[in-house]
Amino acid sequence: MKIVFAGTPAFSLPTLGALLGSPHELLAVYTQPDRPAGRGRKITASPVKNMAMDSGIAVFQPESLKNESVVPDLAALQPDLLVVVAYGLILPQAVLDIPTLGCWNVHASLLPRWRGAAPVERAILAGDHTTGVTIMQMNSGLDTGDMLLRRETRIGGQETGGELHDRLAELGAETLLAALEQQASGTLVPLPQDDDLACYAPRLTRDEAELDWSEAAETLALKVRALNPRLPVRAQVAGEPVKVWEARLLPGEVDAAPGQVIAAGREGIDVAAGKGVLRLLRIQRAGRRPVSAADYLNARPELRAR
Repeated sequence: MKIVFAGTPAFSLPTLGALLGSPHELLAVYTQPDRPAGRGRKITASPVKNMAMDSGIAVFQPESLKNESVVPDLAALQPDLLVVVAYGLILPQAVLDIPTLGCWNVHASLLPRWRGAAPVERAILAGDHTTGVTIMQMNSGLDTGDMLLRRETRIGGQETGGELHDRLAELGAETLLAALEQQASGTLVPLPQDDDLACYAPRLTRDEAELDWSEAAETLALKVRALNPRLPVRAQVAGEPVKVWEARLLPGEVDAAPGQVIAAGREGIDVAAGKGVLRLLRIQRAGRRPVSAADYLNARPELRAR
């Protein structure tokens, strides 16, 4: 099969690598233009562009797929299929219509649950116990196309957004290859999504990365896990603003004001929430690196007396 690939961030790399190692012919790669990144805001190529160039694959980087030159350039490649993984640009109908088999998307959720930009983190934030990947036939809607193949996986009890992201990236690559095999054998069966079961996974915002101690400790623990490392949460600990990288929900209730440090030791720093207690395990002070709670307490010994 002749395939064009479209993707940009690291999540796309396992699928691109799988296609490069497959018997299919990878004609070209589409990825977003080089952009400023890092503290120095240096113009940086996407991870997908770097892998494609290292493999000698032609790279296209249009600012938008609505540019007049995009359709003839893509059509000239005569692809059987366009595979899209976290590309980040909207595909207009004129692009969707070019490949013989249309466009397939590797989506990091079990559609129709968590359509949208942040399905990995939203699944953890919601307390979901399972998630997965869906190979979807793309249409003009937002993740509304027919499901071609789904693979499910359990979410670990302490798994972070970053860890789940990496697992789903690998699972997506495996599932895409399986879908291509089924397409070749004629056994791939598209299934429509049940829109009544759909929910939306909007982009994460900085406001969401604030710990509100009036919320339940269970909610706060999910937030710490889900946003690590993409958007580490910020909190006030005994008057000091910090980032919290790791925390655990403690069993039981406590009669203390939300935000009050009720215990501190080598095991962690226990903070009262609106309901329950959150134990902070890994903390980062402003301008410092993340450290264990024990190391943090070495710098704030007054908390041990609480």
